[in-house]
Amino acid sequence: MLEQLDRLATDVVAINSKLILLVGAPAAGKTALLIAFGERVAVEPISVGPELGRRLAALPQRQRHLRVNGILRELADQHAVGDLVLLDNIELLFDRTLRLDPLDLLKRHAHARRVVAVWPGELRDGRLVYAEMGHPEHQDYGLEGLVPFAIQ
Repeated sequence: MLEQLDRLATDVVAINSKLILLVGAPAAGKTALLIAFGERVAVEPISVGPELGRRLAALPQRQRHLRVNGILRELADQHAVGDLVLLDNIELLFDRTLRLDPLDLLKRHAHARRVVAVWPGELRDGRLVYAEMGHPEHQDYGLEGLVPFAIQ
């Protein structure tokens, strides 16, 4: 599986959006695969929730949604090696108070560099889903502009 991810991360350089999402059930090994891949390519994964949360906590609530993109870019610039950044624990991006479209944010970052991220939801009927219907953070997306990497 690690070799497949390595090959895929190399191949996405040729397409416009360079976003690879590791998708699988809870405890399927998404984070373990991201860490192993990071060791293989000498890139340390960013734990987005704690890093972003710490920086956002220093800002007034009304400014946080305005600064998320810039802070995430700064974190990526600090942790990226070449044109590759690895993201884990992205659940904070779904917080409704931040007024974000998390997948759109990841796609925009993937125009500048290759992004491999752990998706905290599921791949259901050819769609990315985060949280259950009726949950305030529920999101449902198509697969355009990204490459899902399913982990069984």
